[in-house]
Amino acid sequence: MQRRPDGPDADVIVIGAGPVGLAAAMSLAGQGLRVTVLERDGHDLGPGPDVAERAWGDWRRPGVSQFRQPHILLPAGTALLRGRLPEVADALEAAGPLRLNIAAAARELPGMDGPRPGDERYDTLTARRPVLDAAFAAAAAAAPGVGVRRGVEVTGLLTGPAGPEGRPRVTGVVTQDGEELRAALVVDAGGRNSPVPTLLARLGGPPPASERAEAGFVYYARTYRAADGAPAGPVWPLVHHEGLSSIVIPADHDTWSVVLVVSGRDHALKALREPAAWERAARMLPELDGRTGGEPITAPQAMAGLHSRIQRTVVDGRPVVTGLVAVGDAWAATDPQFGLGLSMGLTHAVALGDTVAKTGLSDPLDLALRFDEVTARTLAPVYGRLREWDRHRIAEIDAVVAGRPYETDDEVWHLTNALDGVKLRDPDVLRAMTEVACMLDSPENAFAAPGLVERALALNGGPAWTWPGPARAEVLAAIEAR
Repeated sequence: MQRRPDGPDADVIVIGAGPVGLAAAMSLAGQGLRVTVLERDGHDLGPGPDVAERAWGDWRRPGVSQFRQPHILLPAGTALLRGRLPEVADALEAAGPLRLNIAAAARELPGMDGPRPGDERYDTLTARRPVLDAAFAAAAAAAPGVGVRRGVEVTGLLTGPAGPEGRPRVTGVVTQDGEELRAALVVDAGGRNSPVPTLLARLGGPPPASERAEAGFVYYARTYRAADGAPAGPVWPLVHHEGLSSIVIPADHDTWSVVLVVSGRDHALKALREPAAWERAARMLPELDGRTGGEPITAPQAMAGLHSRIQRTVVDGRPVVTGLVAVGDAWAATDPQFGLGLSMGLTHAVALGDTVAKTGLSDPLDLALRFDEVTARTLAPVYGRLREWDRHRIAEIDAVVAGRPYETDDEVWHLTNALDGVKLRDPDVLRAMTEVACMLDSPENAFAAPGLVERALALNGGPAWTWPGPARAEVLAAIEAR
């Protein structure tokens, strides 16, 4: 590639062509910027018919370990696509997504008063991860100003004159072939396994502020297809029991996934990787009745090591680097149990586009500070809540395995469980929980209605919490049965 003699190779270089990287690229290109996206995986699905089946059956992305793991696009993410990236929403519609209302099944329970005006807020489009990626790739391929280069691995960062206080200023990247590409801004959308933190450390500046929390969960997931129609959507997708949780994730083309979540230290439940043991355990959980009767299109897939971590490149009000920002999982990776990762990443990508629209690219210090402010205000609180929930839940499961009660004086944890315990008994609590679960509102705002929390606590009999469904010992007995 020959560098332009009159300027950089692109206004922006994005590392990573997953949904978040492509959303960032399209958001920035919409402002008239030239954006180059570099993706280390070389296989491109390309245009053609039967997108869903080709994406699931043929597309290989070895750099994305969770590419065929269960996945959901929440209403917040769908609303963002429709409002800000309609070309992606159109491409997803063409691929045949599932149309789902998160609250639809729960609001039909006895005493739950049915649908209400405004419940359309909980509508979403969702699909298996390869199908969703294909929609983003198709939209990006047609987007003016976006160029995607696949099979290009970033192995180094270029720097120019130092920024304030001698901090490094990134001016581009180096590829595995030694090619140097320059840009006014480099965006790290490389996900959990991004190479950028390692490359940044080589520059010798002060390190980012990093935090890592040991989530410790293992996910055993299986995906099914129905020959005569998938079962109706779950009453609630995530249900917690003593020692394990279950997740039901409906998807496109009459497919769905079921996930069993356990502690990585619960060695007795490692047998869940075996199909027969997995099926026996799933049959013990009432919310999974009818969910394992389809044709399995995957064996139980184990996913572990997904720690919660965050990396801030603005420390004590000063950027440790300029000319480089991180979005999505490259900024903060969360426990996927609640399915918030994609919606968080898309929110982050669009926020970057909005920030650049206000600051431009000529002042990298101002851009770094403004984007950090937006991130801290909108997404850092979500990350913090997930991190704290993980800490308590894994400790709770570990206590069960050890045969002792879990004790904590954290009132927020007790209140969260109490509200979760009555969401299917009160229509107002249901909708407040759905607002939070769909990333449409914060818990503080969602439960701000006078008397709502007090009513929920009265229904629950106070802040105490007991697990529904079978005890861990019963699940173990079913797993060990022959």
